[in-house]
Order: sequence, then C-alpha cells, then structure tokens
Amino acid sequence: MNFPHDDVLVIGGGAIGLATALALLEAGRGVRVLESAAVGGGASHGNCGTITPSHAPPLAAPGVVAQALRWMFTPDAPLYLKPRFDPALWRWLLHFAARCNLRSWRQSTQARSVLLEDSRARLAEWVQRHALDCEFVEEGLDYVFRDARRFRHYVDECAALREFGIDSQVFDGSAYEREEPAVLPGMAGAIRFPGDARLRPDRYVAELARVVRGKGGRIEEQCRVEGIRSLPDGVLVETANGQRRGRDVVIALGAWTPAFVRSLDLRVPIQPGKGYSITYSRPSVVPRHAMVLKDRSVCVTVWDSGFRLGSTMEFSGHDGTLNPTRLAALERGAREYLREPVGPQAHERWYGWRPMTWDDLPLLGRAPGHRHVWLAAGHGMLGISMSAATGQLMADLITDRKPAFDPTPYRPERFS
Repeated sequence: MNFPHDDVLVIGGGAIGLATALALLEAGRGVRVLESAAVGGGASHGNCGTITPSHAPPLAAPGVVAQALRWMFTPDAPLYLKPRFDPALWRWLLHFAARCNLRSWRQSTQARSVLLEDSRARLAEWVQRHALDCEFVEEGLDYVFRDARRFRHYVDECAALREFGIDSQVFDGSAYEREEPAVLPGMAGAIRFPGDARLRPDRYVAELARVVRGKGGRIEEQCRVEGIRSLPDGVLVETANGQRRGRDVVIALGAWTPAFVRSLDLRVPIQPGKGYSITYSRPSVVPRHAMVLKDRSVCVTVWDSGFRLGSTMEFSGHDGTLNPTRLAALERGAREYLREPVGPQAHERWYGWRPMTWDDLPLLGRAPGHRHVWLAAGHGMLGISMSAATGQLMADLITDRKPAFDPTPYRPERFS
C-alpha cells in the first residue's frame, strides 16, 4: 500500500491532542497529528485560559435542573437551552438530571479533582522544562460576589472542597475591595483559590505544537479526516490528503467526537456546550487575579498581551452563529463588577463548542471493541486545565505503563 505508515496517529490538534502527542513522544513513541484546520483553532483558542483545580465540582449539581428550566426562555442566561426538537440532547439531559444529586456530585468532584490536581502540577513542570512561552502565572483565581446569599452558599461549598484538597481564602466585601482596586463598591465578598493559575491558551497550544515538532512529531494541518477503519494490526485513516495508517490512533476531536466515531459503532454521549469570549487590549486598571464574576458566570482573565471576558453555556447543537445577545451579556456582567469592564479595543469576538458529558468527566482510554483505537475527549469546560494530565495518562495507557492515578473513572466503557 502506497501511503504513510505511522506509529501513533492523533486526530485533533487542540490542547488535548497535542498534550497527548507530547507525552507519547517522551515515552518513545512516534506521532503524527492530523488537524483539519490549524492547530488550536477550536475550543482551545478562545477560552479564558484558567488552570482551575477549584472547578472540580461538576455542572450537574443539586438544584441545577430547576435553575436551567427557569432560564430556558432567557436567551442571555448563563446556562441556556435553546428550545428545539433534538432527541439526542433530551436523552443527554435526562442522564444529566439523574446525576444532580449529592452522591453523584461527590463522585464526579473526586474524579475531576484528581485529574485537575495532577494536570496543574504537571503543567507547571512542562512550562519550565520545555520553556513554554504562554504567559503562565501561578497567582490563584477569585470568585467574586455581589449577591450575599450566593456568597454564603459558596463559602459553605468551600468547606466540602477541602475534603478534596482544594484550599481557599474568604474575604468579606470591604476587605476584598481594599485588596482588589479594579472592582466597584458593593461586593458581598470573594473567595480566592490560591492553587489556581492562568495562561494564554492560544499561545500554550502553539507552544505545544512547537515542542512536538522539535521532538520529531509530525503535524499535518489542513488535513481533514473523513473516516477510520480498525485493522487487526492497527488502523487505517482516510483523509482529504490521502490514506494514513497507524499502529494506534488517538481520537481527540472534542465536541466533534460523537459523529466521527459513529462509523466504529461507538456511541459517545457528548453534547456541544457553546461558550463565548471577547478579547480586548488591556484596560488601564485590571484585576490582580483571574476572576469569576459568580452572579453572572463571567470569567475575567488578564495577560500582558490582552484582556478577556468569557464563559456562558449554551446547548444549541453545532449552531455556527456568533450570538450578539450572549456576547452582550459578558460585557453587561463585567460592568456590574469592574471599574474598567472592557479594554480600549475589541480584538476578537469568539465562540467555541465545549465537549460536555453528562457526568462531566472525560472519556480517556481504549475504545470498547477496538484494540488500537483510543479516546481522549469530553473535557467540558476544562480542556486546557486537564490537558497535561490527560496527555500523560493516555501515553501511560497506550505504552502499558502504570499511570500516576487510577484511570477507572474516565474509562469509555462506563457509557457502553
């Protein structure tokens, strides 16, 4: 057969695919990354770049279903379900609703915290060892509140998070206003998670690609993958640029994974959760820490190179429109909290699809029934935060090495 034969093919050139490629190269495997557009052009590009062990609690929590139903007909709500006939989404929502209880919340929080803590430490090590130029800063993240009742609720939740090794510091409103001159008067309080960090995600992904290439990995951009077939001794991948054959393949396609793996008779319960962001030049007064404006679910991240407002969760399928109502909600939320809520110039208005599973845990491991096919998808809102741990775990599983933590909670078989 006249086509390239590779060791490991990685389908998807976002943070997850490239982190997996890097870890595989360091484990001694050869890698070719296949990316349909440019590396980092999907959900890795425009998110807020926070590295957040603090986000261990899943979206599925007691009370979320009732709140979501109240917001269903509010187009600028932080969590929005676009009314439509979509049987796959409604099945997903039924499973999601079944997990909105304390027992399931604790199970997902435990598994997410393990992955996030490993990734947080590993990412810092990667930044240093590989000299990743991505504006990585270990400064913590603040949850900021104007609503006193919501503030007290999260203070109580922080006590539960300490069981999972997630430390926090609590400020009353006046103390936080003295601590953080970028906020307006009238804050009810704030919670700081000192173990969190931040980076510029587009630069992080570009730096991962640089290191992968430097270690001998191949990255084919503008290479759309059109199909995949399992072979007894490997896989055959059909692309717009011809066939590629590999000993193993890792599918890291984020929210596009379910459609792609259907040809392998795999059913992957991932729904696209649409998020938005606006990137500006830096205002003159900026927050000292990355922050989440909790009453409005708006994330604020500051870098030397810019300033970003982001977040919201919209279940509208693969709707490719840039919704001005959702973008306006980000700026309106920021104006309630910040002295300078936007920068002098808006550089980019963006959306991306987060790959959401109903238990808020990724699928990491061998695809059921396919010896040489591996899945690394479903990281929800935490793909950047979980990328380093995911990459190392996938490399350990593929090379049959003992992982740093138990991979059982993330196994794709749980959805079979």
